[in-house]
Amino acid sequence: MKRILIVDDACFMRLSLKRILEDNGFKVVGEAGNGLEAISQYNILKPDIVTMDITMPVMDGVEALIEIKKRDPAAKVVMISALGQESWVKKAVMSGAKGFVIKPYKEEYVLDTLNKL
Repeated sequence: MKRILIVDDACFMRLSLKRILEDNGFKVVGEAGNGLEAISQYNILKPDIVTMDITMPVMDGVEALIEIKKRDPAAKVVMISALGQESWVKKAVMSGAKGFVIKPYKEEYVLDTLNKL
C-alpha cells in the first residue's frame, strides 16, 4: 500500500483527493496546507508519494518540491495545478516532479498517474 502526503491549501481539495486515494487502496499518512508544512511533513512521515499543489501561501509547491528533492533526490512528487499554470508545471517537471495532474481532475487520471509511480 503506497503512503501518500497530500499538499494543498484548499481543505476541500485535500478531502476530495483523500477520499479518492483511500477508496482505491492508498494510505494517506498526512496533509499539509502550504509548502513549508509539506517539507516538515515529508521529513517526518517519509511518504512514498507526495501530491503537491502549485499555488499556495507561505511557500509555493515548486519551491517545496525543490527543497524536498534537495533532501531526498528519490522523492516522488506529483504536481497538481489549475489550467493556465503551464509555465509552473514545466518548471516543476524540470525540478524533478514525476508527473502532474490538472485541476479539476478526473479520478481515473489521478489514480493512473499515481499507480505509474
